[in-house]
Amino acid sequence: MLLKVIIVDPKYQLNVGYIARVSENFGVERLVFVKPRANILGKKAIMFSKHGVGLLRNANIVESLDRAVEDCDMVVGTSGIWRIGERLNEKEYLLEEAVKKIGSFKDKDRVIGLLIGRDDKGLNRDELEKCDMLVHIPANPEYPVLNISHALAIMLYSFRKERSENYGHIGAERPTAEEIKRLNIAFEEIIKKKRIRNRKAVRNIFAKMIRRARLNRSELHAVITAFK
Repeated sequence: MLLKVIIVDPKYQLNVGYIARVSENFGVERLVFVKPRANILGKKAIMFSKHGVGLLRNANIVESLDRAVEDCDMVVGTSGIWRIGERLNEKEYLLEEAVKKIGSFKDKDRVIGLLIGRDDKGLNRDELEKCDMLVHIPANPEYPVLNISHALAIMLYSFRKERSENYGHIGAERPTAEEIKRLNIAFEEIIKKKRIRNRKAVRNIFAKMIRRARLNRSELHAVITAFK
């Protein structure tokens, strides 16, 4: 899954810089600006982008949202307002729900466009209609609208967290099917020596625990060693 950040009509260089910076923090590979009012390579934009300046220099500038999303398999917009009872509400999700739903996609080549609205006006109705999913970040109901760079940071963190939980610790090598089989054999040797009424249920519970734990290779080998 490739995350592509699309920013519509940004007005302030400061926000442009912060968006590039946080995108670099979370490994975003592509930035697209739709008709930016701000100079995305202006002095302030570059200053606040820090190590994200490379993303700014390689960003695409397009004249329409349709052009920006044409290669996206799914477009996810952000909304500070929860539209109870409106037609758009049927595709609106709280952030955690949306991330889990999107994270279920297995195709690593799928392009997910994260659509960020204007710093002063957000996304208009037509732009919201182009989204396959709308994400709502619950904030103080008396002041629910986040700065666009802050909203993006929260979204990218949530995607990163979901990936880490699904695939184990970052940088940790996952165990092979053969290694998991060895763990199950070691566990079977233990329960053979015990008086257990329902061995099948015990095996199933153990397998479920291992799946939930998402052990890396070194952790799995430690468990096998302990069982032996």
